[in-house]
Amino acid sequence: MSEPALRESQLAMARFLRNPENEAPPPGVEPRRLKVYQELIYNNIEGFISAGFPVLRSLYSDEDWHELVRLFIEQHRCSTPYFLEISQEFLRYLMEVHRSRDCDPPFMAELAHYEWVELALDVAEEELPPPHAVPEPLAARACISPLAWVLSYRYPVHRIGRGFRPTEAGEPSFLLVYRNRDDAVCFMELNAATARMLELFRDRDELTVAAVLAELAGELGMAQNQLQAFALDQLLDLESRGVLVFRGRSAGQ
Repeated sequence: MSEPALRESQLAMARFLRNPENEAPPPGVEPRRLKVYQELIYNNIEGFISAGFPVLRSLYSDEDWHELVRLFIEQHRCSTPYFLEISQEFLRYLMEVHRSRDCDPPFMAELAHYEWVELALDVAEEELPPPHAVPEPLAARACISPLAWVLSYRYPVHRIGRGFRPTEAGEPSFLLVYRNRDDAVCFMELNAATARMLELFRDRDELTVAAVLAELAGELGMAQNQLQAFALDQLLDLESRGVLVFRGRSAGQ
């Protein structure tokens, strides 16, 4: 078989596997073998997606779920050949390509993102810096862990399940999802002030903790000493969880 003919045969097979209901199978391949390929491709992709988005999967009937997976296979062009990254590709499909159906909840993309974050942190290659004891936390520098993500959603995605399916967005939900020093992925619900505080520590390790809290106090309209008294215990708790990393006193002190 010539190279152009081989390529066309491969493309015909790919088109058929993406959409076996509407695409013609490649010539010369017996139906039994085609069925094996068809089931192998679909079952592997569907299995990875179901495992990566268990809460989202639980909200659908079998028929509606399998239709969604087939739409993903048919319509989305993956940018990676790795099965481990299928969950990320499925999320991209939901956010960029998928047209909402009557059976799709309004929080679909946000819930999928929240579930994907857990997997992304679980397999992330970044490592937490070693803990650094400091006698004066306010005079120290601190940065947020590369394995800690501060997230904001329009829906309370951490509470969604079969028994709770909000139909309208409410007040923003702020969540912290992080991988601790035992490599366990955990989450915390935050208020808006704490979420903002953590964001101020991102890529700001040239500043002391006191300087960051002073900036936050100005944004919140609070006295600096009042905020420090409130926030210090919280900062130490976040450091013990591996969310914040202290780096000793700032340069020049």
